[in-house]
Amino acid sequence: MEQQWSIRLIRFAAIFGIIGTYLGSHMSGQMDYSLRPIHAHILLVGWLSVFAWGIFYKVYRVKYKKLVSIHSILGMAGALGLTIGMWMYTLNPFNLGDTFILIFFIAGGTLLLLAFALFVAITFLTEKTSER
Repeated sequence: MEQQWSIRLIRFAAIFGIIGTYLGSHMSGQMDYSLRPIHAHILLVGWLSVFAWGIFYKVYRVKYKKLVSIHSILGMAGALGLTIGMWMYTLNPFNLGDTFILIFFIAGGTLLLLAFALFVAITFLTEKTSER
């Protein structure tokens, strides 16, 4: 279970990595840094955190396998929700209502917060394995 989610998380993180670096390159080329917070969250949450979770699941075995799936889904949904919510909050490209955008933004952040809290618990629920 951990091995499947490990590669899924790493692939998901790689997508965020390319989006984040493209956004940074675009901002630099345009000399317009108004999207810095979004760029930072894409790279820190979508690339760095999700990648770290993927590596954790590659290295460790978790006692309760279902938690791996729940955590991974929460983490990916939260990373998407938070970063897309930030983007919509900043630019509102679809002219959606402010209330909807705010709720979307908050929901994404909340899912991500739950993923981090669950990950803390998971780190205490690892199985002992032989040295590699």
